Amino acid sequence: MQVFTVHQSEEGQTLEKYLKRLLPAAPLSFIYKILRKKDVKVNGRREDKKYRLVNNDEITIYISDEQYSDFIKEKSFIPNDKIKEWIIYEDEQILLINKPRGLLVQKSEPRDESLDQLVVEYLMYQGFYRPNDEKAFRPGPAHRIDRNTSGIVAFGKTLPSLNLLFDLFKSNNLINKHYLALVVGKVEKDEDTIIAPLKKDDKTNTVMVAPLEKGGKSAKTVYKVVKRFEKYTLLDIALLTGRTHQIRVHMAYVNHPVVGDNKYGNFEANRLFKEQYHFTHQFLHAYKMGFGKLEAPLTALSKKEFTAPLGEEYTKILEQLNEKEGGLPR
Repeated sequence: MQVFTVHQSEEGQTLEKYLKRLLPAAPLSFIYKILRKKDVKVNGRREDKKYRLVNNDEITIYISDEQYSDFIKEKSFIPNDKIKEWIIYEDEQILLINKPRGLLVQKSEPRDESLDQLVVEYLMYQGFYRPNDEKAFRPGPAHRIDRNTSGIVAFGKTLPSLNLLFDLFKSNNLINKHYLALVVGKVEKDEDTIIAPLKKDDKTNTVMVAPLEKGGKSAKTVYKVVKRFEKYTLLDIALLTGRTHQIRVHMAYVNHPVVGDNKYGNFEANRLFKEQYHFTHQFLHAYKMGFGKLEAPLTALSKKEFTAPLGEEYTKILEQLNEKEGGLPR
């Protein structure tokens, strides 16, 4: 029997995904078998594989020590400094990384490359993290952004700093997050606030606007126009809440979907944009993160603001838009 306690960094993921990450060398058939045969309990009760974990949940798995040892063998790290050029800021407590588009923050499947693994390997390379000495804690991300969204991701290097970061992101106090988004259409208002509750469908992994009385959760997004083009608008978007896919759903809700969004976007507009600019992904970049006055262990971040430059593919798009359409006055 193996017993684990869910940390804040693991909160919100499904039980199935948690087991896949916990036992990376286990065949999927084995994962589904132990779920089906009730060999996995959450707080002493059987839960569905789609159950979403909560901080401090106790997970009990009825497998032997030998099985457990075999099924974690694939979880290996190779020290390297691949992310060195992506680091925006680093101190003894925190790392801010400019994540490239196309890279997961956390693995979806055991074989995926992910930013959290690359960060651990970087910290091993630096001699900061030694897995054999620190079984109780592994540095990890305080939040996530979509695979095809680039930009700033914050990592806690110690347990106290990661816990404080979680609290900041959960409450949205003393922290502000800004995104650059290219949206379809010419946005008329120079700035506006979108207030529309959001509800997630776990079965389809989609989010929709829904009233609070029908399960929606409050969501608030503020945008300002950075530059208008003839058929598109570049926006600075601030999240005042942190719901899944919030920017993408809110912008689609006001009929200005993010360019290249294949889930909530305008498919005909995406097709035309692809033909003209050879760009097939959502144009969304987490470019700025600022902090208020923080307590220890993050006092070094107090009143500081950090920016992540746009990647080359994004800047080329904006240059081409300027050439083809010309920027219009705000």
